[in-house]
Amino acid sequence: MANPKRSAPRRGPVVLASLVALAAAGGLSLWGATAAADFVEQRAARDVSAVLADYDWITVGTDGLQVQLGGVAPDEVQRFRARARAESVVGAGRVIDDIQVAAAAALATPDFEIELLRNDEGISIIGLVPASLDRKGLVDRLKRQTGAAQVSDLMESADYPVPEAWEDAFAFGLKAAELARRAKVSVAAGRVSVRAITDSPREKVALEAALARARPATVTLTADITAPRPVIAPFTLRFVKDAAGPRFDACAADTEAARDRILDAGRAAGVAGDPPCPLGLGAPSPRWADAAVPAIRAVESMGAGSVTISDTQVALFAPAEVESARFDEAAGRLEAALPPAFDLTAQHEQPDAAAKGPAEFVAVVDHGGVSLRGRITDDRMREAVESIARARFGHVDSALRSDDSVPGGWTLRAIAAIEAMGGLERGTATVTPDLVRVSGVSGSQTASDMVAARLAQRLGPGARYELAIRYDQRMDPLLGLPSGVECVDRLNAAMRESEIGFEPNKSLIAGDPGPTLARLAETMTLCADFRIEVGGHTDSQGSAGFNAELSRSRAQAVLTAMKEAGIDTANLTAKGYGESRPVAENDTDAGREANRRIEFTLLSDEPVMTRAPSPAALVKGVTDSAEAVAARARAAAQAAATAAIGPALGVPTDPALALTAATEPAALAVAPVAPAHAGTLPAAAAVLPDRLAILAATGPAAALLPPPVDPAAAATLPAAAALVEAATETATLPAAGAVQLNRPQPRPETP
Repeated sequence: MANPKRSAPRRGPVVLASLVALAAAGGLSLWGATAAADFVEQRAARDVSAVLADYDWITVGTDGLQVQLGGVAPDEVQRFRARARAESVVGAGRVIDDIQVAAAAALATPDFEIELLRNDEGISIIGLVPASLDRKGLVDRLKRQTGAAQVSDLMESADYPVPEAWEDAFAFGLKAAELARRAKVSVAAGRVSVRAITDSPREKVALEAALARARPATVTLTADITAPRPVIAPFTLRFVKDAAGPRFDACAADTEAARDRILDAGRAAGVAGDPPCPLGLGAPSPRWADAAVPAIRAVESMGAGSVTISDTQVALFAPAEVESARFDEAAGRLEAALPPAFDLTAQHEQPDAAAKGPAEFVAVVDHGGVSLRGRITDDRMREAVESIARARFGHVDSALRSDDSVPGGWTLRAIAAIEAMGGLERGTATVTPDLVRVSGVSGSQTASDMVAARLAQRLGPGARYELAIRYDQRMDPLLGLPSGVECVDRLNAAMRESEIGFEPNKSLIAGDPGPTLARLAETMTLCADFRIEVGGHTDSQGSAGFNAELSRSRAQAVLTAMKEAGIDTANLTAKGYGESRPVAENDTDAGREANRRIEFTLLSDEPVMTRAPSPAALVKGVTDSAEAVAARARAAAQAAATAAIGPALGVPTDPALALTAATEPAALAVAPVAPAHAGTLPAAAAVLPDRLAILAATGPAAALLPPPVDPAAAATLPAAAALVEAATETATLPAAGAVQLNRPQPRPETP
């Protein structure tokens, strides 16, 4: 029997079940992947945010495995540091840097600033100015207002906004450059700085006042103005404590530190205010303040008295009311405290001496006039003394006190002391009842003789005197020593006439500098004590730095050559200016040649004092009688009038008489004419009028000269027109200039 047929299996449900299973598995996988990605993103964001917590400007985002950094960094450094921190957590490949950097601040525009450098040679202007400035007009204005021969425009210009306070400061800076002849004027917006050197303290005060008047209210001024210190001789300090209170009658200091110490000691002793104590040259010792301070304290410890320091001489005086024990203690302490080279003289007034009159009369003469201290008979005599002092010296600073108990003839002695100082540049006269002492400095080698003669003429015979007058050759008009300006002019003239050359672009001296060095040596023998600068200058070819160094080395080469030639260069310095100070245009060969130069410049008008001046020789004596002075005057007058004229006339002359005429002090040749008057009269009018010698100096030549002089000319011309050299000087020059000690009269080669 046949098998029955089987039906086909049913597969639909199976396939459906499989699809459902696959879908479920896919969903589960997708859900797991999404959950895993979310976990990684959250973890990365959390870790990166943690390491960047200090960067409050940054934002952190995630996109799958990538970390996006955003925000604005303050600068590129902060951006780099933030990215490096993020990469340390998630890896460099996963960090996307979208950080922006803040724009850099705009660069500040440079400030407008200039410097005006002015000296005797011209003006240089250096710095940055607005482009709108009329620079040519500025140069013309400075030339016109200052008279400067050369104004060098070394400025740069820029088209930037002009600050508000620039115009006022710029105008004031130009005014300051016009007022100060040697200065550096620095100008900025709202500020002007002036550093200047003046010729004298008076000029310094005047310049400071002029700058203060010209300064606008919108400008701040900084001024540093200096003046050369005067030479003070003798170097004097006088401190007094009496019924009028403590005070400085005279004060001088060599340094600012010394002045501060001296004034502090004075204030501690009771001096009120800020007393003047000028700085000066000529201190006998660098330990001047070490002597002045204990001297002031000695007066303070006594309670009354005075101390006077003149160079190295210290005089301590105590009035009668000071107890002897107190005086002895003060004098002992002062003597122990004084530095070496200072000598102390201590005087204690006794009660019986106190009633005899004043302790002293003091007159101090300097460039500012005369100061009078001490006692005088009465108001009428004080006016007479002050009037004579004013006629002799101009300004008078008087603190004389009336005292009718002074000795007889006191006013005459005071007047004699004042007149005796008429020929001194600076000095002090001290009058006591039994002595007249005069000390100081003069440009005449016969100053001591002149002072003695004047004292004799005024006081008569028997007056005791002491003279300590130092001779200063710089003040001697007969020597004709050059000033600092004249020294520099001579040095520059030598360089122009025989210039020292150099190899191209080198500091090696080319050729033989011997002739030029010889001329420089001749000038420096008289000028070695002045501070002088050897300045090197170049043209504008090459860089500014190279030119500056080349000019400096060339100046140093000249200075070295001068030293090797035996020239005293202790007070010379070398400096290079490069191309900054041209004297001609640099666009021509001749101009560039002129700019390549060595130039000498004076740094200070006052000579350098390398050592303290030698003390003056002390001369003691007693004035002669009027008859003895008159006899010497008559003999000297005859010698002066005849011995000098004789060689000019061809007449034989006694050699001894000629020597006397050439060396006898003029003060002894002019009596009985007043010495002060004789200094301004011709010798013929000053000497004795009844001498035949005077007729020879003033009468017609016909009475004196033998043939071959033309009789017509001889009868009409005075001897002063016919004679030569020595005779002419004797007949026409003032006696003070015609007859000087150690000045031989010129002799003619032919009669």
